[in-house]
Parts: sequence; C-alpha cells; structure tokens
Amino acid sequence: MSRLLEGLAPVIDARTRLVVLGSFPGVASLRAQQYYGHPRNHFWPILAALWRLDLAAAPYPHRLDAARAHGLGLWDVYARCEREGSLDSAIENARLNDLAGLAQRAPALQAIAHNGGESARAMRHTRALGLPVHRLPSTSPANASWSFERKLAAWRAVFEAHGVA
Repeated sequence: MSRLLEGLAPVIDARTRLVVLGSFPGVASLRAQQYYGHPRNHFWPILAALWRLDLAAAPYPHRLDAARAHGLGLWDVYARCEREGSLDSAIENARLNDLAGLAQRAPALQAIAHNGGESARAMRHTRALGLPVHRLPSTSPANASWSFERKLAAWRAVFEAHGVA
C-alpha cells in the first residue's frame, strides 16, 4: 500500500513569464525538497546550457534565484498522490494543483510548458487559461530515448519564444 505524498510549493512570483509544470516530484526530489533533485535529471543542466550559468555547482536557492530572475516558474500538475518509487506510471489517486489560479499567482504569465507526457495529460486544464501551452520532452533520466542535445533544442525553442532563454 502506497502512502499519500505531498508535492513541493510553487516557485512563482510576479516576474514569472513561463511556468514549467512537472508531473510530481520523484523520490530524490521529495527527499531533498528540491525540484528536479535527481542527479541525472537533465532539467538543471538544460537551464545551465540555455543561460550559460554553472547551475550544477550552485546551491539550490541560487538555482531558484536564477530561475526567478529569468522569468521562469516551477510547479507540478499534481499537489499530492500515492506512488511507490518515482515513475509517473505508478502515480495513483492524484489531486491536481490549482492550475486555474496560475494567472493570479503570476500576473506576467505568457505561457505554460509541460515537462513530459504525464504532466501534459493536464493540458486541457492549462489551455483553459487562454495562454500558449507547450509539451516539452521529459528531462527525467527515464526519458532515455531523447539525447541531451535533442531535449536542449526543444527546450530552447520554447524558452526563446517566451523570452526566458
């Protein structure tokens, strides 16, 4: 029997122009209380490449500061769920975050990007906001079919389109 897990607080402020929505933090991220906390996740290396910053060596609060300074917000589709392990396919009894309230949390919001397929299942909710919504390839180490370079190119296109590259 899996237990109910609570997600992370949103990293969103008045400067947020693009919100990246993951599905739900994995075990490593929950343990560290950090978005994309698994050492093999490509999220922070992609941002480091886009922004030409050494985010891998930076403490987590500095990574979040860099994201905010570039107009990037972070959150997840699910507020809580039951799950054994870290795979999205194991998520059960998930409850959505208040996606409809994104525009109030981020008055400068221009677009939403879903990080991977499970997050993109909530696109009907995010599209209801009337903003551009993108599906990006998952940065998870489980998404081994996409090379880092291919992921980076897809992420760069969305980030450049919304002025956060």
